[in-house]
This record gives sequence, structure tokens and C-alpha cells, in this order.
Amino acid sequence: QVQLVESGGGSVQAGGSLRLSCAASGYRYSSYCMGWFRQAPGKEREGVAVISTGSGRTYYADSVRSRFTISQDNAKNTLSLQLNILKPEDTAMYYCAATLLGSDCYSGSWSETSRYRYWGQGTQVTVSS
Repeated sequence: QVQLVESGGGSVQAGGSLRLSCAASGYRYSSYCMGWFRQAPGKEREGVAVISTGSGRTYYADSVRSRFTISQDNAKNTLSLQLNILKPEDTAMYYCAATLLGSDCYSGSWSETSRYRYWGQGTQVTVSS
């Protein structure tokens, strides 16, 4: 049974930083796509950043590129997202997600939620102005 558990959310002022973590269990790291999505109230869930666990290739949403950094620690089965220079518009529930084993990240489809089989319960990030 694959489980993804997020942690590290919280409330910060604009310009601040947070680090989110996702602990994966029941999932043997190999080659698949894993990453972060977010959903603000009244909005659709959107892709933030993903990483190919096999190649290390990363993809970012334009709105977070140069501010957020995704990374993986295969030894600890942990995925992280460093959020810097946070803005009020970054306020959302952040979810960790993973595709089925062998399903990699692709530039044209990495942000499609339908590609991701496994989801965490989410961690809230709130940025005040």
C-alpha cells in the first residue's frame, strides 16, 4: 500500500520561506514522476513542481520557477519542496503526488492531475501580506 504523507506547511508573511516534505512508504524508488500540486479555495488543483525519480529531471510552473526548488532523498524515500520569496498568491493546500511505477514526467503533461495515481492528504500553506 503506497502512502504519501506531507508535512511542513504553516503560516508566513510575504517574502518568507517554508520547506515541505513528503514521506513515501510502500513505494520503491525507481523511475516515476513525483511532485507537488496545490489548490486554493475555489480554484482547480494545479501543478507546482515535479521530479523524475530516475533521471532527476525537474519541471516547474512558471509562477514558482526561481522561487521554489524540488528535491528528492532516495535513501530516506522523501521528497521536498523549498518555498522561498513566498507571495500571498501562493496560499493553498499543497499535495504530494506520484505516478505509477515506470510512468515518468514529460514536459507536455507533467501538470495533468489525471497522470498521478497516489496523493497525500495535503498540507496548508498560508502567506499573509
